[in-house]
Amino acid sequence: MASIDVSKTGSAALSRPDRGIERLPKLSRARAWIVTDGKAGDENQCVGLAETLGLAFEIRQVPAAGPFGWMAPWGPIDPREGPRRRDGALSGPYPDILIASGRRAVPYLRAVRRATGGRTFTAFLKDPRTGEDSADFIWVPDYDDLRGPNVFTTLTAPHLVTAARLAAARARPDPRLARLGGPRVAVLVGGDSRHLSYRKTDMIRLVEDLRALADRGCRLMVTISRRTPNPLRDAVRTLAAETGGFLWDGTGDNPYVGMLALAEAIVVTSDSANMVSEAVATGAPVLLFDLPRTYIRHRRMFAGLAIAGALRPFTGQLVDLTYKPIDATPVIAQALADAYAARRAAEPA
Repeated sequence: MASIDVSKTGSAALSRPDRGIERLPKLSRARAWIVTDGKAGDENQCVGLAETLGLAFEIRQVPAAGPFGWMAPWGPIDPREGPRRRDGALSGPYPDILIASGRRAVPYLRAVRRATGGRTFTAFLKDPRTGEDSADFIWVPDYDDLRGPNVFTTLTAPHLVTAARLAAARARPDPRLARLGGPRVAVLVGGDSRHLSYRKTDMIRLVEDLRALADRGCRLMVTISRRTPNPLRDAVRTLAAETGGFLWDGTGDNPYVGMLALAEAIVVTSDSANMVSEAVATGAPVLLFDLPRTYIRHRRMFAGLAIAGALRPFTGQLVDLTYKPIDATPVIAQALADAYAARRAAEPA
């Protein structure tokens, strides 16, 4: 999926007041770690929450390869990454809050809980696969089955596409996008995953439907994924060039937020629930290009967004949809903050 670049450290100054998070004094002084194996989708979700909470945070990446990664989430951590290793993922003073995502991060979260006797408040995004008691706070999308007293669910996922970032991109539009005439349509193209792979017929259908939009005068703003199959990558690049559109080839600043901000409609492929979550945060009509083997649980999310009036199938034409932007990030952040405050209030003075 397309991602927003984030630095390895963050601060309370990055918090976005437009997201409506209540100011909790103890939380504003808390230090946090973000623990993932570096996968952009997982890391961006964690950073989105940390920024919304106004946390000072460090990003700690754990190894993705090797036998310890293969054994995750049930196995131990790589001992070379332990707290006694100067350059290990768990080196240095432990944080007040740890936010983690991805199965390879689970053993490291577990190790911090054990090392601190539970003093570090732990939050995990998505199902850790090791039960609801794996962390103090767990967020999962509504379509997941995990439930428990510490499990919080929302229709869409947390992300970095805040109202403030969108407003800034509209106020100072990317020149590469601003020059495009006609209705601008953002096109978010994913790629093959363990759940599905693009067939030749899928690629042909997507390109033909996008060409139909261009033939109606729309200008396409396309971003592709590292997972996008090469034939589709080449086809959409050619289409954008032939129809006066724009495709980000990885050079220059990432225009992802600018594309979303300037789009009068957004086409997104159904292999990425994260991209759909980001798209509906804009309030623009979201047109879903459906792949036949889309993960069945994701279809539950898409159905909920269709009921909310935010999403319709993509059939090569624009659809007029009016809805309030849907952004679960501040809701999840508030729930995490409340759980953290409750934990601290229950501690001995």
